[in-house]
Amino acid sequence: MTMGPRLRKLALAVHLTASVGWVGAVLAYLPFDVTVATNQDAATLRVAWMAMGMVAVWGIVPLAVASLLTGLVMSLGTKWGLFRHWWVLISFLLTVGATLVLSSEIRVIIASAAVAADPTTSDSELRGLTTTLPHSVGGLVVLLVIQVLNIYKPEGMTRYGWRKQREEHRARQRARQPKGAVR
Repeated sequence: MTMGPRLRKLALAVHLTASVGWVGAVLAYLPFDVTVATNQDAATLRVAWMAMGMVAVWGIVPLAVASLLTGLVMSLGTKWGLFRHWWVLISFLLTVGATLVLSSEIRVIIASAAVAADPTTSDSELRGLTTTLPHSVGGLVVLLVIQVLNIYKPEGMTRYGWRKQREEHRARQRARQPKGAVR
């Protein structure tokens, strides 16, 4: 079932907002992560971890989930389909993968932010918290790859896509034949 033009445009606007917002939230998170990876000042580490926790919980996670769900709606409600074109399927799988990695990494971020927020945490404990920088940079790269795939829409259909296209073509041909015509 495909969406009508108005609904499709609304769904696309929501999807683009969530997806680009996810990239923006990761970009807001990165300077704090770089600070945690490169700084030894306990007060700076404390603030950076607490900020990372807030950006991740209130920005990155909701936007990731919204992007995943609206991407699913867009793929199922438009001519592109979820399984017809490789770029759609790869984008979806990368989004699912990024969301799954985020869902495991968020536990580390929340725990580290809680440790940093605790005034009884020692300076050495703060310095011992492990950075999430490899995940942040990797996640940003994945999100940019998804964005490029969705902008350029490289050609290439899956087997399912080819089969569906042939079936639709045959159905259109049958619909054009006059009634009672012999095949």
